[in-house]
Amino acid sequence: MTGLLETQALRKTFRRGDRQVLAVDGIDFSIQKGEFIFLTGRSGSGKTTFLNLLAGFLKPSAGCVRFCGNDIAEMKDTEQSGYRNHSIGYVPQQLGALPNLTAIENVMAPAYLGEGKRPDSDRVLEQRAAGLLDLVGILKLRDAFPGSLSGGELKRVLLARALMNAPEILIADEPTADLDRETTKEIMALLRRINEKGTALLIVTHETELLSQGARVMTVSDGKLQ
Repeated sequence: MTGLLETQALRKTFRRGDRQVLAVDGIDFSIQKGEFIFLTGRSGSGKTTFLNLLAGFLKPSAGCVRFCGNDIAEMKDTEQSGYRNHSIGYVPQQLGALPNLTAIENVMAPAYLGEGKRPDSDRVLEQRAAGLLDLVGILKLRDAFPGSLSGGELKRVLLARALMNAPEILIADEPTADLDRETTKEIMALLRRINEKGTALLIVTHETELLSQGARVMTVSDGKLQ
C-alpha cells in the first residue's frame, strides 16, 4: 500500500571539517492517512534530520521523500512551499513562536504565507485560529505575547499554528520535552484528539511511558530506522 508520506533509501550526509557524517542512512518509511506513529532514539541518532527531510526543509543526499506519490525534491519552489505550508504541520523541538505577535496572530501566520489570494477573509481566518486555540485549551490567552506564556502554553500555540492550514500530517519533534507530568498528559490527550479527527501524527519522544498511546513505535539508531 502506498503511504500518504513515504521515503525510499533516504540518506543525508553533512560535512564536518575534513569528514562526512552520515545522519540518515537508507531509511525506508511510510505513514498512512490517519495513522499515529511514535519515533524514538537517542540524541544524535538522526531523528530531527529525518523529520526535516520529511518536511522538505532539507534535501536528501540520496533516495527520496514522496507525498501522495510525488517526489518533493522534484517539485517547483512554489509547490514545495505549498507542501510545507499546507500538507505538513510541523512543531519544532525548539520553541519558535514569533515574539512580536500575539498568540492568535502566531496561529494565523501560516494562512498568510505562500503565493496567491487567500480564499478566506481575515475574519474567517481569525475565527478559525480562535477555534484552534480553544481546541488546545488556551483561548483565554489569545491576546498574550509569547514572552508572557509558559513552556506548556507555548507548545499549545505551536500545535494550533501547525494545524491552521488543516494539514494531512502533523509532525512534532519532542512536543512534551521539558514539560511537567500533568501538562505532558494534557498535550498527549490533545494529540490523540487531533488524530481522531483524521490527521496523521508522527511524534518524536524520549518518554517511554507515552509509547503505549500510539499505534506504532519506530526507533532511529545511527541514522537507521528499526
